[in-house]
Amino acid sequence: MPRTTHGTSATPAGPEAVRAAVRGGDRSPTSGKAPGYTQANLVSVPRDWAYDVLLFCQRNPKPCPVLDVTDPGATSTVLAPEADLRTDLPAYRVWEHGEPVDEPADVSGLWREDMVSFLIGCSFTFEWALGEAGVPLRHIEQGRNVAMYVTDRPCRPAGGMRGPMVVSMRPVPEDLVETAVRVTGRMPAVHGAPVHHGDPSVIGIADLDEPDFGDRTGLHPGDVPVFWACGVTPQAAVTASRPPFAITHAPGRMFVTDVRDEEYLVA
Repeated sequence: MPRTTHGTSATPAGPEAVRAAVRGGDRSPTSGKAPGYTQANLVSVPRDWAYDVLLFCQRNPKPCPVLDVTDPGATSTVLAPEADLRTDLPAYRVWEHGEPVDEPADVSGLWREDMVSFLIGCSFTFEWALGEAGVPLRHIEQGRNVAMYVTDRPCRPAGGMRGPMVVSMRPVPEDLVETAVRVTGRMPAVHGAPVHHGDPSVIGIADLDEPDFGDRTGLHPGDVPVFWACGVTPQAAVTASRPPFAITHAPGRMFVTDVRDEEYLVA
């Protein structure tokens, strides 16, 4: 699958302002945008594939935590009722038989009445909490999209859906790894605690400088690579499972919701 590589922006703005900028042509990654508001991955499939996707997410909650599922043909979500799922993401991917065929900024003309959309938790949501805990966000410091990798860890299959887990990587100073684990562990609805830290080869990643999605993120001396389950996992499953048609977000370019991050905190 092709990588998505562009810089990211950390300009503070509310969710409505971010979505308005998207409709105005902003295609940059959403990491750091609308701080304090939940972001979501998107995967939309025809109704006859929706149960398999739902079951796949239920069986693999770490990479695929479901925040909402729409009715067939719906173009909005309770997570942001005034927003439009066809226009309000910076970039989409259109898939045919498991192959990405386009990456448009608007999918209104491709939307079908039988499309069911899944909004899946995104690790960008917990970045505000990492920042407040003093954990640096190297990809934002470097003006880059977060680095994402396909691992050798298979997800539990469901019907026609199968595929490997995808992870996002953030370099964390060694003395702050426990803090990062603790902070993100309180937000299981947006992937929760890391699935691995340290040697990337343990999860099948050969070279940190060659992410499968996003941009390379440079490590500082003393940093440890920390890996979180990633909502791009359904896209890897689309590649492996080859449904006839699907629409997803482009990696790193999320749907910014109206829901405050604190609503997904657990004690």
